[in-house]
Amino acid sequence: MESYIRFADRLSAWFGKVFAWCVMVMTLGVGYEVVVRYLFRAPTPWAFDLSYMMYGTMFMMAGAYTLSRDGHVRGDFVYRLWRPRTQASVELVLYFLFFFPGVIALVFSGWRYASRSWRYLEVSTMSPANIPIYQFKTVIIAAGILLVIQGIAQVFRCIITIRAGAWPRPEEDVEELEDLLQKEGMAALDPTHHAEPEAPR
Repeated sequence: MESYIRFADRLSAWFGKVFAWCVMVMTLGVGYEVVVRYLFRAPTPWAFDLSYMMYGTMFMMAGAYTLSRDGHVRGDFVYRLWRPRTQASVELVLYFLFFFPGVIALVFSGWRYASRSWRYLEVSTMSPANIPIYQFKTVIIAAGILLVIQGIAQVFRCIITIRAGAWPRPEEDVEELEDLLQKEGMAALDPTHHAEPEAPR
């Protein structure tokens, strides 16, 4: 189970970090549009399509990566008070009740949606440029498959936690800026202070 968790986490991280570059493409496209629209009075017919396709692709393909790092929004005002075994037991049930049925439905409906789009080579109706968008519909299927792979890893995490009584340590990754600033502030106030590694979850 632990080897599968490492495999799924690394796969999700690879895709998440690769598709994070979509934000650069989107930024360059929108920046170019602003310059030519307001300085040269020559707006592009494609910038709007580029921005929503890049944003949607980045959002979808980062879903599994966010799940692997426990970064999705959670109403944890009760959850955080539970012991790890209780947390894992509830999560395990919820994965099978809600997560997997929803994600599998996403894959199958995405397959029908994308295959229909590929059949008639769908173009965007949001602008006069007729930008091809059929290839981006395939992202729905890819994102769903990645979520299924990562969801299995999350189930294994729950099983390990139920057995061991503690969540397995996550892989090292980027940290939130406020966490880094807090650690630096603590170190500045107390030079002898060494920040303890945070418990997962």
